[in-house]
Amino acid sequence: MQSLYEWDFLGKKHDLEKVVDKNIQEFGPGIEDKTFIWELVTGVLKHILKIDKVIEKAAPEWPIDQITIVDRNVLRIGLYELMYGNKEEVPPKVAINEAIELAKSFGGESSGKFINGVLGTVYKEIENQAK
Repeated sequence: MQSLYEWDFLGKKHDLEKVVDKNIQEFGPGIEDKTFIWELVTGVLKHILKIDKVIEKAAPEWPIDQITIVDRNVLRIGLYELMYGNKEEVPPKVAINEAIELAKSFGGESSGKFINGVLGTVYKEIENQAK
């Protein structure tokens, strides 16, 4: 989340891979298996246009560029996990809960509720389509 935030904050003009490498070295030197980090980052980047369209549809009163950078990137990660992630590794309700906790920890006062609302809406839609 931190790397996506930094990349987004800098106008998406920096090489995201370099941002992630720098942050892993600085903030996660003991992490041995970086597979999950790279899966999230590359997955979000690969699907960012579709993910952003889903955000715009689920929160039409909030244009994507008006959502705070933290909330926008927490949503991107949460939606990536809901839409493209391995449901065996990260069940949808766990992905939503983790996103809410990230929003509460790093976002604003109402970030948790906002993230819950958007991800909950998308999850219900995915569940309805699966029926």
